[in-house]
Order: sequence, then structure tokens, then C-alpha cells
Amino acid sequence: MQGSSNGAWERRLEGILQINGDNVTVTDEAGLRGQMDQLVRDAVFGEGLDREMARWLIWEAGQALGIYASSIHELYLAIGRGDVPSNFTVPAMNLRGMTYNTARAAFRAATRLNASALIFEIARSEIGYTDQRPAEYVSSVIAAAIREGFRGPLFIQGDHFQVSLKAYGSGPDKELQAVKDLMREAIDAGFYNIDIDTSTLVDLDKGPLDEQQRNNYEICAQLTEYVREIEPQGVTVSLGGEIGEVGGHNSTVEELHAFMQGYRRTLANYHPNIQGISKISVQTGTSHGGVVLPDGTLAEVQVDFETLGELGRIAREQYVLGGAVQHGASTLPPTAFNRFPEVGTVEIHLATGFQSIMFQHAPQEIVNATDDYCRTNFAKERKADQTEEQFLYGTRKKSLGPLKRQWWDLDEATQTQIGSALEEQFAFLFDKLNVKETRDYVARTVTALPVHRPRPQSAVQEQELEIASDLAD
Repeated sequence: MQGSSNGAWERRLEGILQINGDNVTVTDEAGLRGQMDQLVRDAVFGEGLDREMARWLIWEAGQALGIYASSIHELYLAIGRGDVPSNFTVPAMNLRGMTYNTARAAFRAATRLNASALIFEIARSEIGYTDQRPAEYVSSVIAAAIREGFRGPLFIQGDHFQVSLKAYGSGPDKELQAVKDLMREAIDAGFYNIDIDTSTLVDLDKGPLDEQQRNNYEICAQLTEYVREIEPQGVTVSLGGEIGEVGGHNSTVEELHAFMQGYRRTLANYHPNIQGISKISVQTGTSHGGVVLPDGTLAEVQVDFETLGELGRIAREQYVLGGAVQHGASTLPPTAFNRFPEVGTVEIHLATGFQSIMFQHAPQEIVNATDDYCRTNFAKERKADQTEEQFLYGTRKKSLGPLKRQWWDLDEATQTQIGSALEEQFAFLFDKLNVKETRDYVARTVTALPVHRPRPQSAVQEQELEIASDLAD
């Protein structure tokens, strides 16, 4: 309902939601599901009051139904203590496009398998090129949970909240402030899980490992302290650190010790009892998006599962973390995924595979529009030795923001086809990663708290004007 007003939404939801000031009660859940497609569209594409009111209604309706943005921190620490087994791997899913419908597919698969240990995430870079600020992303995920009848904590994560080495080198204070500003925006929106990525600051040219990792662990500790200052009361935001840039050399046990010992020393200088990270990201052979061959197919990736397992074990046994995190995993062969829970990997990050499913089932016209957009806008990024297939594979993700409305406006049959393919892929991953039947673990360990928000002030002012007008009449 593009262009609707606050009053129009209230009238449309009459009998479905009871709205009393800042309080929202769901009186007809089935009716709410029937209105959700349009409500989330306003949350994404609306403007001004329409957009803010739609986002507020989705958030508060979720609160009323017991769908809470939550932190996975307690679950991961329980794994580190041995109170919960380390035989499942939490999928952290980057939804770059068709976020609402893709999340719906994930929730359908989760419901089939009674899976609850799931993370929906978006990286700092993806926020830019997919045109999804945190508040929009949260609205899309919560709306999808409502639409599919999902219940319980929702883990929404800022992936790779990364300190740019180039920007840090030219202006460290400015770059750190940019990351802090994004952290505040994300937490305010409902991101109660954040991966701090200062691994870009590791300097392998320095001699001792402590010196190689110093900038990494000191800035990670500084950002940890900042998050603890701004997180909502009663919420301990789950934080992750990273010891090696994805795509670089494989991480080592010695690097893990150097980072963790330095990080803990630095963090103690801020406050002796401050909560630190609950997981550590490592590099064991993957790369973001996979390595595409000249013919457009993906090169086979060899993950060093032995190293991954050893790093995770040490993270749990010596530092009481949930374990090690693997990035860049969605383009691995299907036979690889069951290995992650076998070696105790606490979390893996998945993105490009879901994007590829979208394009595999998309109408040719949107594929052509994507290719044309990439050729027109990113020609300078094409390397001399790249084939057309390699160039398009690497750049098409950057078209998802500019073409976002076209993906949302796909006909119902196409959306259903894409959604079904995504649901089957999610079900496959949830099964292989052994997160089926994890609802009990989440219920036992995670504190899911309601975090209510005031009605948008502009909506309050509009209602007061309407009342004044009625009295004048």
C-alpha cells in the first residue's frame, strides 16, 4: 500500500492489531499474516512516516507474538563450558536479495526440522551494495518470521563489521568512528550479534606473533568496550573476533593464543569483569564467493578440517568460547557440510550460494538487466585476465541494491519457484549442519527479552492533529 498514511494502516489493521499509544497487541494472527506482504513492502520502500510506522508495527507485533531479536552469546558460552554439545554448527546466512522471501524460506525449513540455532546476517559491505540499512533488514526478517508462524529468539548479526586497512591508515580515528556509528545503528535496529573484523590490521611482516596481532586485538578490545557501553539493558551482544583475513594463509594455533591472550589483557584494562567475545573466526582455506574458473564454474575448495577442529577445541577448552567460525562456506561441495559439526565448528557463514539460486531461477530479463548494469558500472573493476563469466560472477552482487525493486516485483509464480528452491537448500544445510532439534538448546540457554520501542513521534503528532481536526469539526 505505497503512499498510505499512519491512519490508513491503523484502519486496515483494525481487528488484527490493537494499538493503544505505544502498546501493540495482536488480536488476529492469521489476519496479520495476510497483511504482512504489504506491510513489509512499506517498511522497505515506503517513505517518511509510512516507512517508520510500518517498521514499528512489525517490531512491536513481533514482540507481542514472542518473536524477539536476541543474542546467541549465552548459547555459545554454554557450548564453551560443555553444558551444550558442540556437535552442531550454526548457519549464519547473509541475505543479499529478496530478503523477506528468502527469510520466509529459511523459517519454513527451520519449522520442518525444529531448528532454532540460526543467524541472519549482513556485512558492512553488503549493507552498502544491497541497499539494506539495519532497520530495513531487521524488519524484513521479523516480518518473515511472523508470516511463517516462527516463534522464539531471532539472531540477527552484523557480519564483518570490518576496519578498512586503507581507511585506517589514512585516518584511524575517522575509520573507527565509522565502525562505531554502524554498530550503534545496528544495535538500535535489533542486531544483537556483531562480528568485529579487525583482522585486516594483522601485520605478518612483524616478527613476534604478539606484534603481528597487536593492532588486531587492541582495536577489537576497544570496539568490544564500546558495544558494552551501548547495548540494551539486559542484553549481552554476542561478539566475535577474527585472527586471519579470509582468503589469506591458514590460521595457526599460535596465532589464536597470541590474539586471545593480548585481547584479554587489553580488555581487562577497560574493566576487569567486562564480557568479551564468544567465538573466533579463522581462515582454513576458503574465500568469499569461492574461486570462479574461466568457464564460470567454481574451483573445488579444500578446507583444512583438522586445523579447524583443533582451533575450535582450543577456543572452547582454554578460552571458554563457543568455538571457531568458518567464513566463505556456501560454495563448498555438498559433501563437505557434514564435516563442520563433526569437528565442532560453532558457526559457518553462507551467502553466495543463496544468491546463485536466485539467479538460477530468475527470469531472463532480470539476468540481462543485471549483466547490463555490471558492464556499465563496473567495467573498470574487470581484470585483464578475467573472462566474461568471471567478471559477471564477481560483480553481480553489486546490482542487488539498484535492482532491489525488480526482485521484489517478480511475479508470484517465479517467487514461489525461487522460494521453494531456497527452502530445500536451507533444509539440506540445516540437516547436514545438525541444527535440527536445536530449539531446546536455545530455549534453555538464551535469555529472550522484550525490547519495546515508542511509537514513531511523527505518528503521534499526526494522530494528535487528527484528533484536533475531529474536535474542530
